[in-house]
Amino acid sequence: MEWSQSAQMYERAKLSLPGGVSSGLRAAMRPHPLFFERGAGSRLWDVDGREYVDYVLGWGPLILGNSHPALVDAVTRQLAAGQSSGAGHSREFELAERVCAAIPGMDKVLWSNTGSEAAQIALRLVRAATGRVRFIKFHGHYHGWSDAMLLGYRPAADGSLDGLTSRGQHPRAPADAVMLPWNDLPAVAAALSGPDHDIAAIFTEPALCNSGVLPPAPGFLAGLRELCDAHGVVLVFDEVITGFRIAYGGGTERYGVSPDLAVLAKAIAGGLPLSAVAGRAAVMDLATQGVVHAGTYNGGPLALAAADATLTELARPGVYEAFEERAGQLTQGMRKALADHGVTGAVHHVGPVVQCTPGVPAGDSFATFMSADWDWYGALTVELLRRGIYVLPGGRWYLSTVHDEADVNRTVAAFGAAVAATVDTTGRPR
Repeated sequence: MEWSQSAQMYERAKLSLPGGVSSGLRAAMRPHPLFFERGAGSRLWDVDGREYVDYVLGWGPLILGNSHPALVDAVTRQLAAGQSSGAGHSREFELAERVCAAIPGMDKVLWSNTGSEAAQIALRLVRAATGRVRFIKFHGHYHGWSDAMLLGYRPAADGSLDGLTSRGQHPRAPADAVMLPWNDLPAVAAALSGPDHDIAAIFTEPALCNSGVLPPAPGFLAGLRELCDAHGVVLVFDEVITGFRIAYGGGTERYGVSPDLAVLAKAIAGGLPLSAVAGRAAVMDLATQGVVHAGTYNGGPLALAAADATLTELARPGVYEAFEERAGQLTQGMRKALADHGVTGAVHHVGPVVQCTPGVPAGDSFATFMSADWDWYGALTVELLRRGIYVLPGGRWYLSTVHDEADVNRTVAAFGAAVAATVDTTGRPR
């Protein structure tokens, strides 16, 4: 049996963990969730002794790769000095200053632990700032798994994109959200029309990484900024994926549009649990004026030590230019492999986030992303595993600072062989 040790561990895990996983999305991994012993650089080793080039990167956070020496050293030194005091320490404000310096227009930072937490306090802040309750959210965007936010990410049971995503979600949650298609500025303008609109905020990923790795249409983010300013609405960028990844200053730097609040997580601490909301002082200071923001682990020394090391590495000259070069090489290689085997599919990237969308000629919208041949892609991921390449379901690949040209060349060759193993001579799935 392939991956026999992982399979045995998975069966055991199902006895004590619902579905055998600690995060529900991991259950989608093919042929089943794998179990790993260690990682170093761009590589992972599973419990069956197989080595992989890692493009999962912990579902995104490991932007420096696995066990980067600078991160390991920083966290080890902090652990020896103490893991937490439940009080203030200098890294809280030192790292807040670095975040504000990195992201144009940001004045202050609130630390938390996960993207879902940070999105929740952002929602609370915008409601307090405006005195309104409802917010605009776009189809396919993910802002965490809270009742308020888990809307429109994937179609509901009835096929609607405006309803609930999870069983047990509060049934009235959709009433607070105005769900709109992304990149449709006239639809946003219509939702904000009239003097009595009740919208507190617009939440958006600056680039739609959760559902297709799609860049914003020219002028879309600037148009949102103008509409928010004209109607007294707070603009929130969810930079959980894009922050410190598609540029040092995230989507705000890359696209030249400053939100009022930016939600950060994943890459900011290189793999330790840390999230944040950065924003303008007028909104952020509401956390001292009756808006409750709490958390035992907020601003923890270990996570901020990791963030310190991570941001230091990411600030080195040439990091983001290298990201673009490696992602471009991987994208071109994957495109050529699909074309060489007559397979219809789109491959593109935004910074070091690469997207493969199979079965469609162009991955240019949420609709095309949803219509892709994900069954075939699932079979492809298994063939990639057999060739030592570890990737996510859903077509999104993450690159780290330590993926090099040799990794990309090995991956492109494995990708071509995996495609050949999953299609017939006409390019159709076997």
